[in-house]
Amino acid sequence: MQPLLAVARLTLKAAFRYKLVQILIGLLLVVVITIPVIIKHDGSAQGFTQILITYTLSSITAILGFATLWIACGSLAREVEDFSMQLVCSKPIPRWQIWLGKWAGIVALDGALLVVCGFAVFALLQWKANSLKPEEQEKLRREVLVARNSVQEVIPSFEPRVQKMYEAAIKKPGVSETDHDFVKKQIRENLKQSMQYLRPGQQRRWVFELGSGAAERLKDKTLNLRTKIYGSEYSGSSEIFDFGWEIGPSENHQRQRFRNSFGAESFVTFDIEPNHIAPNGTLTVDVVNLNEKPVLFTLEEGLEVLYPVGTFGGNFARGVVIVWCWLGLLAAVGLFAASKLQFNVAAFVSFAILVFGLSSGTLKQVVEQGGIIGVSNESGTVVQATPLNQASVMVYGSLKWVIDQVTGFDPVDALSTGRNITWARLGRAVAVVIGLAGGLFAGAGIFIFSRRELAAPQ
Repeated sequence: MQPLLAVARLTLKAAFRYKLVQILIGLLLVVVITIPVIIKHDGSAQGFTQILITYTLSSITAILGFATLWIACGSLAREVEDFSMQLVCSKPIPRWQIWLGKWAGIVALDGALLVVCGFAVFALLQWKANSLKPEEQEKLRREVLVARNSVQEVIPSFEPRVQKMYEAAIKKPGVSETDHDFVKKQIRENLKQSMQYLRPGQQRRWVFELGSGAAERLKDKTLNLRTKIYGSEYSGSSEIFDFGWEIGPSENHQRQRFRNSFGAESFVTFDIEPNHIAPNGTLTVDVVNLNEKPVLFTLEEGLEVLYPVGTFGGNFARGVVIVWCWLGLLAAVGLFAASKLQFNVAAFVSFAILVFGLSSGTLKQVVEQGGIIGVSNESGTVVQATPLNQASVMVYGSLKWVIDQVTGFDPVDALSTGRNITWARLGRAVAVVIGLAGGLFAGAGIFIFSRRELAAPQ
């Protein structure tokens, strides 16, 4: 253990000799201090959040991510190229400890910089919030500077109805065997659309399950309703839609009733008055379409209820730890590439892996269409499940799953919308990002580095 820590300390000292680290600290100061001061928001809580949280944290993550890859590649590849690594390996230190020591040193540097930046952003956020109008300050502390859980409607499974309608459809003449998957897909989409569209004058009820004891747990607390609608293809982008709302138990005559108007294709949040949760822990929301055109409430984004469960400080700290996990993964990627390659090539390969991981659209397309060859232009799926198609779906699907798991923990979006980053979510982030994805790169990198002939001409 002592050799590993010694390598980590040497890696930290070497990192500060890079001019890149000095430039990095300067850029972080610019991002943390200059951007929030120079860029003016519109005075609203949403604009304030966009500048102070979204832009600042995203910029910090991007700068540290770039620097982490660069330092990881340089700390290993450069030492091999200038023959200093050969001196280290001549000592009785296993190469896996050298590799992990490098990783630990880089992660420690990232952690120190993140702590400083995190404290600066948090303090600046609290200080600048006082410059808002009193009503905007209240909105900010109720919707952003808080940790809120969200709940959506429980959607029943379509599959029993899909299967029944599918069995009836394939009995009709003119439906070939190659169209069966397409028929089932169309039936499923039609059923989904029937639940999402709200015709003119139509009313739809959403029932949200907040859990046992929610009425007492959230007594006298203001909840939030977040919605996003889509108009018809003939609606203009600036068109405003009218809705009527009734919130609370249907048998209660003291339901919250109001009417409002808002645009399409952007999230809108408004308050739910306290004490409208039923004794069984459900919240009922009725919506009436008061427009002459149909509107679309998607199952994924249409309507959700947000309720407070914690403080912003703890939520912010957990978000910063998830960013740290991402940086730990990038350090493993950089060291993996540098375990065999020269610095310039290792840097190129590391950034290529990063770009590939951030653009998983091709992987998703291969999985959805069922392969890579013989895709029908009409149905968008493969005509025949060949061994190559099956293998491609298995490989691409596995890669997509890993990438989705890694990118699915977005702390910046959660913090900017006041969503709770639970301890369970943080634990899964550590297990998936560091344990699974980082472990794969670390295992491969250690294996390659342990078998590399360092005395060979570079």
